[in-house]
Amino acid sequence: MIRKWLRRCWLGVSLPCTLNLLLCMSQMEYLWKKIPAAGFLLSAVVVVLAVQYVCLLTMPAKDRRGSRTGLRVRMMLGGGRLVYCGLYTMAVQIWVFCRFYISSALPVSVGPVLLTVNAVLACAGCFLLLADGVLRMICTSRRLGIVRRAVMVFIMWIPVVNVVVLLYACRLIREEYDFEWEKAKLRELRVDSEICRTRYPLVMVHGIGFRDLRYFNYWGRIPGELKRNGATVYYGNQEALGTIVYNAEDIRKRILQIREETGCEKVNVIAHSKGGLDARYAISKLGMAPYVASLTTMNTPHRGCRFVDYACGLPDGLYRLVACYFDRTFSRLGDRNPDFYTATHQFSTRESERFNQQVPDALEVYYQSYTSKMKHPWSHLLLCIPYCMIRPLEGDNDGLVSVNSAKWGEFQGIFSNVHTRGISHGDIIDLKREDYKGFDVTETYVQIVSRLREKGF
Repeated sequence: MIRKWLRRCWLGVSLPCTLNLLLCMSQMEYLWKKIPAAGFLLSAVVVVLAVQYVCLLTMPAKDRRGSRTGLRVRMMLGGGRLVYCGLYTMAVQIWVFCRFYISSALPVSVGPVLLTVNAVLACAGCFLLLADGVLRMICTSRRLGIVRRAVMVFIMWIPVVNVVVLLYACRLIREEYDFEWEKAKLRELRVDSEICRTRYPLVMVHGIGFRDLRYFNYWGRIPGELKRNGATVYYGNQEALGTIVYNAEDIRKRILQIREETGCEKVNVIAHSKGGLDARYAISKLGMAPYVASLTTMNTPHRGCRFVDYACGLPDGLYRLVACYFDRTFSRLGDRNPDFYTATHQFSTRESERFNQQVPDALEVYYQSYTSKMKHPWSHLLLCIPYCMIRPLEGDNDGLVSVNSAKWGEFQGIFSNVHTRGISHGDIIDLKREDYKGFDVTETYVQIVSRLREKGF
């Protein structure tokens, strides 16, 4: 701990303090008379320190644990270290100011000059260190989140408060680094295990309002982690606002296409939200049961959403007007037959009850389900209103779907974390690409797929 503190202190204060010392010595003529090489030596020191300072501001931090955490993590870790260096620099400069200027420890002839130069160098040094550190953390951290980033930008200009915010951000950065380091070590241990290499390929089916885009994956970092551990991943490629029947036909065609391309007998389907209903219909009503080994639903409203019941109570003319706007928008984005009005009404509890009666499970398919829950309305700002509407009626929910509604087949459990946030409907698919303390979304899916492999699927 002492060694780390001394290293940070040295890196943070070496250049500004050395330049101040050189300026002070330049006023002492006796130094140059007694030591002829003093000018050369001092110039060399300044050059070395300047190079060190530039490297500190531009280079990623060295991972002293020796793990391969990647450039992003090392840049983020370097940002935290720069903030610490900037705070140490500020503390030392305040001490120098109090010790030499306020106490009049410097000669009168050089005092005003040193005071001015010291103030300029100290401000410039601290600003560069802190600004570079904050910029690195904002650009590279996944745990800070959008709200915390905005708070950092606005509060950075308030004295004292900004120090508290910076120290809090540095703590989050350290926790994220520890998390990434443990993940890197886990990947090294699994490098040849291929624990996600299932017997049948995976088909990941998205929910309502999204498409399987090439450059913005609906499932975030999850498919990449599954592939890294040996999985073969495909996507459902159904429409964003298609009805259950319409999207189920897209899924049917996709399964047959995958079978033709790979020669596999069956597929494992992992579906989120409405995608689980689309997949159930394709299996039971469109003859895909012989070609599907398992269906895993994530936060799927099998028994409907009470929030949609409220929405369906709006004036029909107003609802259809809003639906037309969404249909036109998603038509431009590639949907061939968007139907917002019907697709959203299918989430009502009445329609869901009718759907469950008409679409029974196929005996030859293994059905299992998972869900998550938020712990308070502020867990996800966009879902705070539906969360508050569902909570009194159905209890725990993820902001859109209650725990009871998400249970289907063999229910495997509820995902949350040990802290106050919880895991929302979007968090479970890595929608915001953020890491949350106490919950690793990519590792969650690795475990889900590895259990499918253990079951022989």
